[in-house]
Amino acid sequence: MIDIQVLSVFCGTDGRGGNALGVVLDGASVPGPERRQALAAELGFSETVFVDDAESGVIDIWTPSVRLPFAGHPSIGVAWLLKEAEVLRPAAGEVPVRRDGETVWIAGRPEWASGRRMERYASVAEVDALPAPPPGEGWLYAWAWEDEAAGRVRARAFPRRGDSVVEDEATGAAAIVLTGELGRALDIRQGAASRILTRPLPDGMIEVGGRVRFVERRTG
Repeated sequence: MIDIQVLSVFCGTDGRGGNALGVVLDGASVPGPERRQALAAELGFSETVFVDDAESGVIDIWTPSVRLPFAGHPSIGVAWLLKEAEVLRPAAGEVPVRRDGETVWIAGRPEWASGRRMERYASVAEVDALPAPPPGEGWLYAWAWEDEAAGRVRARAFPRRGDSVVEDEATGAAAIVLTGELGRALDIRQGAASRILTRPLPDGMIEVGGRVRFVERRTG
C-alpha cells in the first residue's frame, strides 16, 4: 500500500490558493522510475515527490511526464512535513531549509531551473487575460509588476509539456529564476490565489518561501 500525503503549497495569507502536491514519505514503496512516473501521472498534480531518505533529506521529484532535478513547491512541502530537516537533497544538489513562523523557506540556484522562459507583460490585466496555455512551445512564466517599488509581482506559469498540467498554480523554481534575473526580493501573487516570497542570498542562491496547508491522505 502506498501512503500519499496531499498538501497545498504557497497558500495565500487567507489560506486560499496553493499548488497541490503529492508526497510519498516512504519512497521505497514506489521503486523505480516507471512506477514513480505512473503514480505522478495518475495523481495529476504538477509535482509528486518521493522521500527516499528522510534522515538525510534525499528526495525524487516527478511531474506527470518528466523527472525534475529541482523544484520549489515539492521542496517546501517536504520540508514542512519533515519538521527537523535542515537540508534536502534532490538530484540538483543540497537545498538548505529554514522556518520563520508559518513560512517555510528553501534555497536553490537559478541554473537548477533552466529552460523556464520569463516574459514580462505591460500590465496585470494582460497577464490575467492570457489563455491557458498561451500559443507557443516551451515553459513560460508570464509576469507583470503590480507594484514595482514594493517588489510585488503578478505571475502565471505554463509548462506547455503536453501533459495534464495546463497551468501551474504556484512554482517556486520559476520564481527563483525571475528573482535571479531581477536581482531583488519579490512578493509574487501567482495563479488563482497563491503567494510566493523570494530573496537573493549573498552566495548566489535564492530563497523561496511560502505557507503550506495539509489537504488529505490517500492510499494507492
